Amino acid sequence: MIRIFFLKLLWLYRHSFSLVTRGSCRHYPSCSEYALWQFERNTLPRAFTSTFFRILRCNQLFPGGIDYPIINKPMIKPSELSINTIKYWFVPYKQNYFLIKNFKFKGSQC
Repeated sequence: MIRIFFLKLLWLYRHSFSLVTRGSCRHYPSCSEYALWQFERNTLPRAFTSTFFRILRCNQLFPGGIDYPIINKPMIKPSELSINTIKYWFVPYKQNYFLIKNFKFKGSQC
């Protein structure tokens, strides 16, 4: 329930305020997309913490670049098992996983 609230709040931000500052993010994925991925795939405390530190790094004192979210373990839903509906790729990184978006995904967007 709380997760859905934050996902809807991120959707509202991305479709209103974020349109004004389009292209100004120093990272890929953008901070709002990073937060969206975190809240979809991580626990709430870890999503908050990761998003908070990402926003702190989004300034001129830190270099920009590619900064994929890191998750503890992939939580795969049964509806994501079909090859045509894969939304994210999970790439092993030490004992965690990088979360990388599949750009050919055609499902509903939050």
